[in-house]
Amino acid sequence: MKAEESSLGSEIDMSAWLDKPAGKRGVLLVNGSRFQFEDGTPIKFWGTNLCERNAFPSPEKAVEWANFLASYGFNAVRFHKFTWDATDGIHSTIITNDKWERFDRFCHELREKGIYYGWSHIYGHRVAPADSSRLLAYNEIMETDFPWRHLSRSTAALVNFADDLQQLNIELTVNMLNHINPYTGLRYADDPALNFIEFQNEDNIFWAAIERSLEQAPTYRKLLCRKFSEWLRDKYQTHEALLNAWNHEGLNEGEHLDANNLYPQPNHGFFSYEYQVAKQEGRSVKQHVVDKFSFLYEEQMKFYRKFEMAVRETGYKGPLIASCWQAGEGLTHLLNLHADYEIGVIDRHNYFGGGQGHSLKPGPFDNSAMVSNIGSGLFGTGLQQVKDRPFLFSEWMSLIPNEYTAESAPIVAVYGMGLQGWDGSYVFATDFPHYTNTIQTPWGGVYNATSPTQLALYPALAALVFRGDVKEGDIIVNRKFGLSDIFQGKTIINETIRQDHDRKVLDADFPLKSLAAGRVTLEFTENCSMLETFGLSELIDQNNVYSNTGQLIWSDSGKGYFTINTDGTKGLVGFAKDKEFNLGCVTISTSNDFAVILVTSLESDKGIYDASRILVTAIGRAKNTGMEICRERSELISVGDAPILVEPVDFVLGIKRSKKPRITILNHTGHKTDKTIKYNKRTSFKGSSSEAFYYLIEY
Repeated sequence: MKAEESSLGSEIDMSAWLDKPAGKRGVLLVNGSRFQFEDGTPIKFWGTNLCERNAFPSPEKAVEWANFLASYGFNAVRFHKFTWDATDGIHSTIITNDKWERFDRFCHELREKGIYYGWSHIYGHRVAPADSSRLLAYNEIMETDFPWRHLSRSTAALVNFADDLQQLNIELTVNMLNHINPYTGLRYADDPALNFIEFQNEDNIFWAAIERSLEQAPTYRKLLCRKFSEWLRDKYQTHEALLNAWNHEGLNEGEHLDANNLYPQPNHGFFSYEYQVAKQEGRSVKQHVVDKFSFLYEEQMKFYRKFEMAVRETGYKGPLIASCWQAGEGLTHLLNLHADYEIGVIDRHNYFGGGQGHSLKPGPFDNSAMVSNIGSGLFGTGLQQVKDRPFLFSEWMSLIPNEYTAESAPIVAVYGMGLQGWDGSYVFATDFPHYTNTIQTPWGGVYNATSPTQLALYPALAALVFRGDVKEGDIIVNRKFGLSDIFQGKTIINETIRQDHDRKVLDADFPLKSLAAGRVTLEFTENCSMLETFGLSELIDQNNVYSNTGQLIWSDSGKGYFTINTDGTKGLVGFAKDKEFNLGCVTISTSNDFAVILVTSLESDKGIYDASRILVTAIGRAKNTGMEICRERSELISVGDAPILVEPVDFVLGIKRSKKPRITILNHTGHKTDKTIKYNKRTSFKGSSSEAFYYLIEY
């Protein structure tokens, strides 16, 4: 496998599918729950993350990156945490032409290829010497130190209530928007290829990391306490009235309203615990808890509204994202989600499987498969989709050494972007414009979108998304949450979020299998909290969940699998050894225990029955040479090394068409080889001999 060979000009090259240049249809707008351009054209984004130094490639590398991304069908890039080292080193908010010239050139190259770009630029805004006179306690910020080093010496967490830190984040963003890209001649505020701005990555006022910051920044802790005390004084007037309202609970030793030192305990763990106890005891959340989260929510909204106003004043009209991080469970989860809702697009992150830490190393790991548990893992993130807002999944990955990572992209594309109607997917992350030589990145990273179990599937899935093969389902579950109920502390939500670092497991009081039947949404109302279901029982039987579009079936029999039966794409994903599936004009069976097999029309306006060119993609498992896993498949013994060994997939495929096609074996980047396969009514594709995962069928 030649890792660095280009797919440009190959049979899988998707660059012609992209509508170019990006922005040709005008500014991207939010229309209810959907994205559409000024000319009314709808759009979904099948994208990836480019982080840090990858936002600043050389001119030659910028061209290579743009060609690579377009050829694999990416129509969007999320530039992530890329401003840390892009200012003059003295001012944290002033970008410099020499630092940004490469970024500007890269954006131009992407734009010309039909690739949109969004900004997730602030993941802890790092302060600089020129900020010292502007901040309440510059030295305290500079001396913050965290296990997650990227947040050290930054505005992270504290920014959600501290006006001086907020001004830094906002000023940087405004300066970026006012910068003119010399290659496009446009300010970024006027660039229709800029498809979103995110205020902050993985941060909110309820996130537990804020308490670690407050321990190291006493001046800002004092500010927070003063703000909360003033808020309470405005509500209760006196300390005695406060004590009565709080039933003499919720105060730490030495706290007194007149001393302006009441602490609102900004930690989602505290609020989640208090909510669960209230629910178990059959009562509302205590008043001191309600006041604390109500104050924090209001502070969050003040920051977001200030940020929103500043961005809009530059003239930028496109979508905004407040943040992309949940806040535990219970009422603070809902309030954090509502704050995001008030600003615009709902965006969330999740990861699945793998071991511990960010690098591949020996040790125990989660080797479960999402297809075995319908609605689990990455797919369960959709429980946070709000009914009348676009939904982005801007970071996700099934983590190695989990052996079934190939299931993840089809689940996101078929069930997320398709049935659930999600509006954007950004896999995390793409660090090289080619396959890597190992399943991990060269520095050992487990977030690798250029492993074959990911990258090889993207052309077929991009075609599925762009053509709209999988129809959006009708709403089958809708949860209404009344804001008045939330601010009265009522226990109205029965959903949980269990978190292991970046990996979240979501659960609800209705079957998660519902996610495979139709759209599952959440709705904010003024005063009505209720669960609505629509025909759910008719679509779920003992083993199968049938989508209300009639196109998808997900079975949890055995280890689980699902089938895709649309005009443009037919497919099988999961554990279905020796089963034959009749999918309209296509039949599929495989002798592999686990496989992803996709049959895709390569024509944007024709289905499989009419297309002259059809791509067949077949991927199983992948591992490094010399990689060892224990007999129970639950512990990595040895990481191994290059090259990657891709499990061959043997399958039988039938296509009911009158003409006989020519079947050509393609290489790993989609170029034709001189090898062909003899056509039969049931054609046997033997990956064990072809050593291929792409095949081209031509009529």
